Amino acid sequence: MAELPPPPEGIVLTHFIVSDDVERSRHFYTEVLGGRLVYSGPGGLTYVALSNSWIIINAGGGPTDDKPAVTLETPRDPDRVSSFLNIRVKDIEAVYAEWSARGAQFLTPPKQHQYEIRCYIRDPDGHLIEVGQTTDPEGDWSPAHWPSSTPAEESE
Repeated sequence: MAELPPPPEGIVLTHFIVSDDVERSRHFYTEVLGGRLVYSGPGGLTYVALSNSWIIINAGGGPTDDKPAVTLETPRDPDRVSSFLNIRVKDIEAVYAEWSARGAQFLTPPKQHQYEIRCYIRDPDGHLIEVGQTTDPEGDWSPAHWPSSTPAEESE
């Protein structure tokens, strides 16, 4: 099995999605969004490397001993969302054109907001994905200024 990259600070963040058709979702995340298949295993368990992260795709299922009251399933109503994947890109117009040509169906074209240009797509199971480009002229939301996971040194 492919190994996750070693975490620089003790963790690696991945995104787990439940799919009714793992192969269809694998196709979306590799062929439409440009990810790379790194593992496909028993029961359909699939890992896709997408940029600097991993998407884990698997079928839903009932409770297990470590999550005894939890059932994994695809979104019942794609218009009611409590969580979504957020992808930041350098050139949203280029990504919008490329992914649209590959079959992505965006909810709207990219739209300018206060600090970003963004638009949304859904994967084949209805999971919402935000695609955005930071436009903050002060650079407050550029990656070089994102909060660190380690405490800042205190001023003397």
